[in-house]
Amino acid sequence: MYAIEIKNLTKKYKEFEALKNISFKIEKGDFFGFIGPNGAGKTTTINSIIGLVKYNGSIKAFGFDAVKNYRETREKIGLSPQEYNFDRFLTVEKCLSYTAGYFGIQKEDAEKRTYKLLKKFNLYSKRNNTPMELSGGMKRRLMIARALIHKPEILILDEPTAGIDVQLRRELWDLMKEINNEGTTIILTSHYIEEVEALCKTICVINKGRIIEIGKKSKIMKDLSNQTLQIKTDKRIPNNLIDHKDLAISNKNGIIRITGKEIKKDANNIIKKIENAGIKIKEIDLKNERLEEVFLRLTGEKK
Repeated sequence: MYAIEIKNLTKKYKEFEALKNISFKIEKGDFFGFIGPNGAGKTTTINSIIGLVKYNGSIKAFGFDAVKNYRETREKIGLSPQEYNFDRFLTVEKCLSYTAGYFGIQKEDAEKRTYKLLKKFNLYSKRNNTPMELSGGMKRRLMIARALIHKPEILILDEPTAGIDVQLRRELWDLMKEINNEGTTIILTSHYIEEVEALCKTICVINKGRIIEIGKKSKIMKDLSNQTLQIKTDKRIPNNLIDHKDLAISNKNGIIRITGKEIKKDANNIIKKIENAGIKIKEIDLKNERLEEVFLRLTGEKK
């Protein structure tokens, strides 16, 4: 059984088609990166999953239909939205315990869960403060803690590190990894592509309402990423020395850059050809393309 199973999901806003018959599955326990440019359809998909918009198609969470079994589906899912939406009149502690009540959790159990989450997210010392009195990083932690109060099997994180500094972002990364390692399925949307690359096991790229790539991160990077071999020499390398087939070559001022698939396999042969031609090699550098570069190429976005 899949954590999330989406079939033929379509959503129109008047004449605008936000989602165009998309289908995908998320395995139980996965860390699923859902990425795309602004307006690609990420938020509409998430809102469909949690029942905030009507749609055509089918969505199931652990076998429960998101429309027919709305209550069971919502119990399976915890959402940490991008925008802060705290009740400014509640304390940090009450933000959690009151949310537990919405899911029918009895007071004693709600208090125990609240205590554990406040400790886990390092918020216990701020339990009597209001959320507005917290730092940006603490607010983000509280958002995630609130999403987990009813012990959902699926956690949706919509831009969970937006607006916080690099150090706090890395701390939240560790926390997200821990939650996933405990068995919770995580769906992450983020504009920080390095965040998705660092955390996610599976990546789904959506653009203009269509899924344009989906698969295990390792396979996507193997199939779609390029490598660049940069070699600095004592003199210019003749253009005909390197086979140009399926390669992009830049050859200027004694520096040659060769970009293509799995260049590492051919690196030794390329180096031998250069040396056999009597050209002295000064420096060698091999770089793997990052997920961000693959993403920009897939979506047609430019830096």
